[in-house]
Amino acid sequence: MYTEEIEMYLDEFKSDLNKAVEHHSNELLQIRAGRANPKIIERIMVDYYGTMTPISQMATISVPEARMILVSLWDISMLKTVAKAIEAANLGLNPSDDGKVIRLVFPQLTEERRKELVKDINKYTESAKVTCRNARRDVLDVFKKMKKDSTVTEDEMASLEKDVQKYLDDAVASIDKITSTKEKEIMEV
Repeated sequence: MYTEEIEMYLDEFKSDLNKAVEHHSNELLQIRAGRANPKIIERIMVDYYGTMTPISQMATISVPEARMILVSLWDISMLKTVAKAIEAANLGLNPSDDGKVIRLVFPQLTEERRKELVKDINKYTESAKVTCRNARRDVLDVFKKMKKDSTVTEDEMASLEKDVQKYLDDAVASIDKITSTKEKEIMEV
């Protein structure tokens, strides 16, 4: 229906939307919901013999029960350093070690903390939607320039605008679905 060039721009736009939705989903995985999720600590960086290394590359991270994460380091001599790095990350967790592993117990969330988390989630959601709207603006600017250069007709432009809006609406619906799922997870006691 469209030229190869237009299809390329549309594919790029869809890819940008998918990346925004994926990024939003990953951001929400970082938010703690009273349940243990290894993603929360995977990105914490530790000084490992002079090199900043994520915990996930120097330990096995497991969830033995719903509200506990177990960090089994491959190099036991780094136990204290990793425990300090987890404390410094300010996640509201107190690491305890028995000389072999680090245990992170997640306390029950208070109602106030749950509401704060929902506010944070809504900020991430709005940011993701803004990213999607900016991608729409950029692709429509390209198409308007093509119309000005007479590469695209009026009818094609109208059709393109509808298609771009449909892709945007689908991405926003995905973002909203991810957000509502996370909100329910956080608000359930």
